Amino acid sequence: MKKVSVHFLPSDETIQGVQGDNLLDLAMDAGVHINAACGGEAACGKCRVIIQSGEVECRDCKKISAEDYEKGYRLACQTVVVSDIEVYIPEESQLDKTSLKGAQTAVHDSRRTVSQEIEKLVSGAWYNPALQKYTVKIDPPTLNDNASDLSRLLRALKKQHGLENISIDFLLLQRLSKRLREADWKVTVTLVQTRMESQLGEHQLRGSRRPKMINVDAGDTTDKHYSIVLDIGTTSLWGQLIDLNRKQTLAVASEYNPQIRHGDDVISRIVFSQKKDGLAKLQQLVVGGLNKIINELIEQTGVERRHISHITVAGNTVMTHLLVGLDPKYIRETPYTPVANFIPPVRAIRVGLDVADYVYLYSYPSVASYVGGDIVSGVLSSGMYQQKELTLYIDIGTNGEIVVGNSDWLMTASCSAGPAFEGGGLRCGMRASAGAIERFHINPDTLEPMIGTIGKIKPKGICGSGAINILAEFLTTGVLDQNGKFNCSCKTKRLRKSPDGMEYVLAYKEETGAQQDVVITEADIDNLIRAKAAMFAGYQCLLEKVGLSFQDLERVIIAGAFGDFIDLDEAITIGLLPEIPTDRFLFIGNGSLLGAKLISLSNELLDDGERIARKMTNVELSEDHSFMDKYMAGMFLPHTDASLFPGVSERVAEARKPC
Repeated sequence: MKKVSVHFLPSDETIQGVQGDNLLDLAMDAGVHINAACGGEAACGKCRVIIQSGEVECRDCKKISAEDYEKGYRLACQTVVVSDIEVYIPEESQLDKTSLKGAQTAVHDSRRTVSQEIEKLVSGAWYNPALQKYTVKIDPPTLNDNASDLSRLLRALKKQHGLENISIDFLLLQRLSKRLREADWKVTVTLVQTRMESQLGEHQLRGSRRPKMINVDAGDTTDKHYSIVLDIGTTSLWGQLIDLNRKQTLAVASEYNPQIRHGDDVISRIVFSQKKDGLAKLQQLVVGGLNKIINELIEQTGVERRHISHITVAGNTVMTHLLVGLDPKYIRETPYTPVANFIPPVRAIRVGLDVADYVYLYSYPSVASYVGGDIVSGVLSSGMYQQKELTLYIDIGTNGEIVVGNSDWLMTASCSAGPAFEGGGLRCGMRASAGAIERFHINPDTLEPMIGTIGKIKPKGICGSGAINILAEFLTTGVLDQNGKFNCSCKTKRLRKSPDGMEYVLAYKEETGAQQDVVITEADIDNLIRAKAAMFAGYQCLLEKVGLSFQDLERVIIAGAFGDFIDLDEAITIGLLPEIPTDRFLFIGNGSLLGAKLISLSNELLDDGERIARKMTNVELSEDHSFMDKYMAGMFLPHTDASLFPGVSERVAEARKPC
């Protein structure tokens, strides 16, 4: 095969390939991220690139207009390279990490948050990390005392620190004699709290923990004591470097999950995992992304890699399976069974993470196929499992997860809301990155829009929070009826017919940074209504099963990056959130990452995480006949049952007037 060179702009990255290589694959291999929401099936049309020089073949370019085709536009997923080429990635096709950085630094002073309160737990009695270091001075062997090296090390630990009943990792045992002598018998021992193999059953409460020796360093290294905590999301990856001595977060890093190239959602990735070498490819992709995060954390802090001794991770059930290389095939097939809910600690290097070979990876336990360790982690970090207040915990996303309960009981469910709240499934949808419309207001007299974008630049598309704002404004001004259809009697040139039905022009081509009109269509609105109906029906089902109503809720905790930007009043207006007093809503941000940090700092909270997973009762909504009835009732703005939204119904009636 003839070798070819591909030069990507504006990132100025070059990669070598061979004739016939797929352009999207080459971009991802080069670390050039391109929006490919459909996994390369040419369904979304969002991986648009411009071929500036060289020869390519495009297998399916139906989503490229004839005018744009002449300008060099192609779909990366459908393009194969024939010769050396230069490719420009337009802004609308780029995966912009500023959205991750924005979520990382977003602060909403006006909102009630529980995160800081929970973090205070580890500053007091709760601080008892699973990983601990001890310096010991060992008596060298003599003819009068020729006990084994391990015996004299254990003897020194008991005498100097009161530690006993310690096991040892076999890998360390193979190196022990040499290390003790090279260190002149003064070493720092790293211990991790583990359980006996016989106590790892999923259906019984695990037994007491026992210290296990995993590393021995020369001299005193107790002041160099670090952990990495990770959150593996379907869309994004997050990591923090923790100083275990000072209980401080030293650095934060994030990356888009490289598995995005094979689809936005977990179902697409399960399907891909069943292809030849598919599981291995997905595992390598996520590990590659995590290694980038680890490298960035090290670069930010200057911490030596060898002093990172512990890794904790939280992720949904599918992401956790893919990380450690477990086949997720049966997660999507009735009766929806994962390989395991409790995955035992595994050496991090076994899965490919670039850390010292003695480091173990601990993953949060899952509850069911679609209720994973990220939700267990979030429930722990929210503290709801310790409180008597009846709480609804919501993580809104493609796979929306819901938990209701308190310190006595917890019930959970997952409902597939689809990607609409992440910008997917919308003609001009995009993730919450620079240029995404996030704020929207419409003049009730002229029906002219006022829009605000992330980064305050020309609009390129609509993100999830922006879509909610748009729907709420349309509803309360009469542009949209409660069935989600545009009011064709409205006198505005922005409302027009299109091949997909009626649409409203948010910004004309010359006003945008997207080389096209930015619009929202009735098909888009239908996708958004379906997503909110699925979430709301999920809340109703769980509450109904325990004989409770929305008015019984004392707290609603909203988790995830989406919650950082959501407007409560507008989310209630469209029926995404229940109409209860807004002072009952709290925001936890990335509860999954916070939970991973907490179990790194506390054995007690580590145990709590396992108890939470066992305590949760999972409800399979796909098998619940009442869910579909509630879902259909939710296909209305805000809801078919006006009594659930009395304030919204009154406000809409007052605000709406003929166009």
